[in-house]
Amino acid sequence: MRRIEWPTVALIAGCYGVWLICGLWLWPVAPVSALCIMALMAALHSSLVHENLHGHPTRNRHVNEALVTLPLSLIYPYRRYQVTHLAHHHDARLTDPLEDPESWYKARWQHDRMPPLIQSLLVVNNTLIGRMLLGPVLGAIGFLTSEMQLVRLNARGVRRAWGLHLASLAPVLALIWAFGIPLWLYMLAVVWPALALISIRTFAEHRWHDAPEGRTIIVEHSPLAWLFLNNNLHIVHHQIPAAPWYALPRLYSERPAHWQALNHGYVYRNYWQMFRAHALRPKEPVVHPVLQQHPATPAPAPLGKQAA
Repeated sequence: MRRIEWPTVALIAGCYGVWLICGLWLWPVAPVSALCIMALMAALHSSLVHENLHGHPTRNRHVNEALVTLPLSLIYPYRRYQVTHLAHHHDARLTDPLEDPESWYKARWQHDRMPPLIQSLLVVNNTLIGRMLLGPVLGAIGFLTSEMQLVRLNARGVRRAWGLHLASLAPVLALIWAFGIPLWLYMLAVVWPALALISIRTFAEHRWHDAPEGRTIIVEHSPLAWLFLNNNLHIVHHQIPAAPWYALPRLYSERPAHWQALNHGYVYRNYWQMFRAHALRPKEPVVHPVLQQHPATPAPAPLGKQAA
């Protein structure tokens, strides 16, 4: 029993429970409030999926998957996110536009082949407001396009992952229908805002730096830390991915100077500081400053960008 992380179990139960209460009882009397809270719960669910695929809250990966199997944000299959996100944790490859599935950088040759409109959208996407507005759409389109290609190629595990996802999606869609919420409204008022909230965290999680440790951020304080499960302290998570979300603040506070030296000072006090700096000004170039500048070999199919 000591191997079960009960705070995480309780948070999963609370997340699903609040979402259900909003749909059953709050939506008929206060629909705007219901949709806002459901968006928060969908964002929290994305954070919980990220937590579970790292081996929490039990030692059994099938139990962990089952605990978060109902996809409140609808789009991303658990097992596909698991594969791409764990690949992202190869820190030596962080930000590489071909090797890191979660990198928003493009290789020079990729960028030059894009239509001017897409190039412009990617520049806007590298501002914080742009990432919140465009990121969920661009990410979903890129992900689903690449997944369709992998399904056609019968890539290992992809069809099974989507089959499990569709089976888990069915009861969520049935509940949304039973609540009386139109699906288009749920997508617009719950899924999009949920992914936009998560994009605040992911917007600046990584940058290019010669040292792999210097590529991962610290945001010291945030009222959104509970929603992000303390992954604003992202360098701690990357260095100790087996640590549960509720241990990250303690691990950071015990040695803040160590963590800040380790990530070469890539530190923000809070997300407001980041917003003031990059709300309308791109934080990074679209083209990666160093890596994958030439197509030496045919590039593998892109895996798309994830929400968590």
